[in-house]
Amino acid sequence: MPRGRELKPLNIESLDSASRILAASDVYLNQVYQAYGTPPMWDRPPGFATLLQIILEQQVSLASAKACYDKLALHLGDVTPDGLLSLNDAELRTIGFSRQKTAYARHLSEALLENRIDLDRLRTLPDAEVKAELIQLKGVGEWTSDIYLLMALLRPDVMPKGDIALHATYQKLTGGESRPQSDEFLVIAERWKPYRSVAARLLWHFYLSERIS
Repeated sequence: MPRGRELKPLNIESLDSASRILAASDVYLNQVYQAYGTPPMWDRPPGFATLLQIILEQQVSLASAKACYDKLALHLGDVTPDGLLSLNDAELRTIGFSRQKTAYARHLSEALLENRIDLDRLRTLPDAEVKAELIQLKGVGEWTSDIYLLMALLRPDVMPKGDIALHATYQKLTGGESRPQSDEFLVIAERWKPYRSVAARLLWHFYLSERIS
């Protein structure tokens, strides 16, 4: 993978083109595409605020995480590492941070201020190296790093590991008796290379449109 330049991210045109390619090659994704069309990009600006919000989304509903993040943004204005570190633990708890996520947020903020990680540099790295960099941060695992790659860096071929919504959607589409487990689903997703990020968006599109439980 070439270094020293930003890797080509998804855009509206390539998302639409890849959606049509996947629909033509996969009966289940075709079902989604025929019903709901090209999914939203769901892009987010790369950087501290987005990575922090993804951390907040771990193991809670998106609505709950957004409410917490929105309260933080209302309190701080700009969500920055300095701003977060200016708040004490009690203030963060009032905003909605758990003890664990308070620790994660502080670690991320300190890592950026101490130049132990450079989020801007990640745009020039291959997916595997981006993940290796991010996973060094406390509280950042495979799902969090995958979502950052997919939504902030708009990489075209990432399937988030352990995303329950994707597993539930696949079960619904295929009529399976049980949800695929995390590693099993990654094997299933191999068929959608080199557009696994687009397949994930199609599945999320179906999940949100059908309100799968």
